[in-house]
Amino acid sequence: MKTYKMLQLGCANCAAKMEADIAKLPYVESVRVNFLTQKIKIEIDDEHLNETLQKANAICKKYEPDCSIVF
Repeated sequence: MKTYKMLQLGCANCAAKMEADIAKLPYVESVRVNFLTQKIKIEIDDEHLNETLQKANAICKKYEPDCSIVF
């Protein structure tokens, strides 16, 4: 499991929606978005890490356009 910083995550409800959508992505084994610490913990198949993180970042922007994952 790897931890990444999230920028401009401004809503706990949006964080929960992001977590639910990211969990549905292929190759994601587990995910936790922590609104208070502004971090995401995600376990992904290493072979698909970059592709999956880009998709996760797009999901974040869907709920909060200024939000991004630093990876």
